[in-house]
Amino acid sequence: MALLEILKYPDPRLEQVCPTEEQFDDSLRKLARDMIETMHHAPGIGLAAPQVGRHERLTVVDLSSGAEPDELFVLVNPVVLETHGEVREEEGCLSFPDLMLIVPRPERVVVEAQDLHGKPFRVKADELLARCIHHEIDHLDGILFLERVSPLKRDLARRKINKRIRADDW
Repeated sequence: MALLEILKYPDPRLEQVCPTEEQFDDSLRKLARDMIETMHHAPGIGLAAPQVGRHERLTVVDLSSGAEPDELFVLVNPVVLETHGEVREEEGCLSFPDLMLIVPRPERVVVEAQDLHGKPFRVKADELLARCIHHEIDHLDGILFLERVSPLKRDLARRKINKRIRADDW
């Protein structure tokens, strides 16, 4: 396994839409293993392929940070089928180091995805798991969490990021 470089905003690869994954091969499984290792090392609770410069429709989510194997989700070609409610909570992103924003997300989601062998499955998630899965699927659709906040909050966040970039602290 290998640690992968996590891209930081404003890298344009973070805003590309990932195509549907067609090949369920060893390359995809290796990418998933490397992403899991990278996510746990960061540390984070979710990571999408575009965040490591890959254009695959793959994301990994683990609220336990590796402590509970049953809590690891590897989602290939995930699609949100249903959303319920809305919650505004503080949220971060590995591609936006040390930036936390209050982001509206569904309280519950139902997602259909495939495993690393192409077998379809569904996940019903609520609370933090729903937030994390929704956030990672956004990455696969080229949507950054900055786009989920008001224009004013987005502008303030971008100014803060640009200031950190100029100070070589990004």
